[in-house]
Amino acid sequence: MLQLFPLTTALLFLAAPVLAAPGDPAPAAPSAPAASTAKPAREPAREPTGVMRYDTNKDGIVDRAEWKAGQEARFKRLDANGDGKLTQDELFARTPAVGNSVLPSDLQAGRQSAYFQRLDADKDGVVTLVEFMAQAERNFARCDLNKDGRIDTAECRQALQRKPAGQ
Repeated sequence: MLQLFPLTTALLFLAAPVLAAPGDPAPAAPSAPAASTAKPAREPAREPTGVMRYDTNKDGIVDRAEWKAGQEARFKRLDANGDGKLTQDELFARTPAVGNSVLPSDLQAGRQSAYFQRLDADKDGVVTLVEFMAQAERNFARCDLNKDGRIDTAECRQALQRKPAGQ
């Protein structure tokens, strides 16, 4: 008799849906295939970073026109007050500080200041679109190792491993 108890319990458990009252909702059928046969969900496409964020036609390279348009758009995003000039604060407002600090380290602040001074060709304390684009052109030329007017991540990575001319 004790041997039949586990068997009876198992049968009742399996038959429970059949014994449900007529007004009870039916158990929901699985809407997706079983996990073992389901295809893994695709991760959402990540936005390109680095130089490839300027590849607007998605052909795997950035030509001079794409670079120029991207840099002009970047200048406009950085120009918080829309006056057509970048202050040092505007230029580095989105630059994260090192570590847990909200302020840049001394080394980072020094590098930012030196970069701003290099951009500010006429030394008037602001960087105009013309000054910003002149540096953008120098950056493009430095990355364009084969001088074909087109750059990609590998070419820029290779170029950045070399010291810039004049150093």
